Formats: sequence, C-alpha cells, structure tokens
Amino acid sequence: MIHEDDLLAAAYDGDLLAGVDEVGRGPLAGDVVAAAVILDPIAPVTGLRDSKKLSEAQRRHLAREIRSRARAWAIGRASVAEIDDINILQASMLAMHRAVAALATQPEYVLVDGNRLPRWHYASAAVVKGDDRVPAIAAASILAKVQRDAEMVELDQIYPGYGLAQHKGYPTRAHMEALRRLGVTVIHRRSFAPVKELLLPGSAG
Repeated sequence: MIHEDDLLAAAYDGDLLAGVDEVGRGPLAGDVVAAAVILDPIAPVTGLRDSKKLSEAQRRHLAREIRSRARAWAIGRASVAEIDDINILQASMLAMHRAVAALATQPEYVLVDGNRLPRWHYASAAVVKGDDRVPAIAAASILAKVQRDAEMVELDQIYPGYGLAQHKGYPTRAHMEALRRLGVTVIHRRSFAPVKELLLPGSAG
C-alpha cells in the first residue's frame, strides 16, 4: 500500500517547497494571520512541530531560528472587517494567499495545512495535520502563532480589561464576561455568534 506521505513526497522533489498555515480562526477578536515558509535544506531548523504542541518559549526560539535560516518567509493576514464581510473560512484562505504572494522567493510547490486550498495558480496540495507531518508547514504554524500572539499582547494595551494578552481573543469565560461588562470593540468579530448576540437590542451587553 502507498502511504499518503509517500505521495506527497513524490509530488515535488525540488528546493522551493512552501509550507503554509494560519492561526486565529476561532477567536472572537483580531485578524486571522497566516505564514508561508520555504525552508533551506542546507540550514535546517530542528525541533519543528505543530505550534500548539510547543511552549511559548519554544515557539519564540524556533521563530527566531526560522526567520534567520529559512530561504524565504512571509506573513499574510485578513482583517476583522474582511472576516465579517466574507466569513472566516474565506478570510483564512485570503490570508494564506497573501502570505505566499509576499514570499521574496516564489515557490514551485505549496503544501497547505488542512483539507482545503485557496484559489490560486500555485501547484499545491492540502495536508491534513500537516503542521505535524511537514516541516515547512510546522514552521509556518510557528511563525503565524508567534506573530498573532504578539499582536494580541499589543492590543491588550490598547483595549485593557478584556484579557487579550492571556486568552488571545478566544471565547473564554473571562473574555465573555469582559465583553458583557465593557462592550464590543472595533477589534471584535461582529459576525461571530457570541459577539453578534451581545449587539442585539435588549442584550445584557
């Protein structure tokens, strides 16, 4: 039997392989952020894996290694307004497309974490659990996570009281209590049900 990983390896054997991943589909606040990375085979980065399985310190260390050793890397995003306008799935696809387009060295082949691909001209494949199976996707996962987390810490200074530095915009109990107490801000995704409900007339917001 031919394993799926063997098929992926056979699809492209050059050095211009980009891995792509996004972070931030689930939060109620902030942009969705994507990263694209082309690793350099002569300057490998060790310890790459799904960013969710790494500590914050490990992610920061690896992000520095990736940025210094990768052949190319870039960040893409879709704004809160775009998320509310075209929905989070399409905004995630847009962020990933922007990340790949921003690479200083354009890839010959792209592997995307998940089971969907953006609409683009790149030769590509979607890889379920790719952030644990493909080093370039893992690297993208790490860069996107570190970038978005840092932005949420900055937004916590601008919008104090919501706990953004702690929960990074996810719908925790503390975040929901803060939303009800302090109200919805411009960085909150109004198309997401928990936020939308607070904006309804007569809500407890």
